[in-house]
Amino acid sequence: MPVWALAEELPDPVAAGWQGETVCEILREDAELRIFRCTFPPGVGHERHFHPRHFGYALSGGTMRITSDAGTREVTLKTGSYFFNEGIAWHEGLNIGDTTVSYLMIEPK
Repeated sequence: MPVWALAEELPDPVAAGWQGETVCEILREDAELRIFRCTFPPGVGHERHFHPRHFGYALSGGTMRITSDAGTREVTLKTGSYFFNEGIAWHEGLNIGDTTVSYLMIEPK
């Protein structure tokens, strides 16, 4: 399914939260980029959402359980690791570790 197919039905990562609480905050947004930080203490997750194309950087690493249309998997990122993705139709996550996980996300417009 194309990334944008669910865009009208699901929140983007900034709008998605966890049990009514905000987990991401916009640091800068302009005509070219949106930059935000998402923080997940142990036991806190990110409700189902979609992602447009983005670059991510682990400010503080840890282990997340990620569920998407491909199934459920555990992902461990070390502090300082990074990733790029062309977009995600949907996923949701939960910090299953014992440390706070924090990502810096950059979305080109």
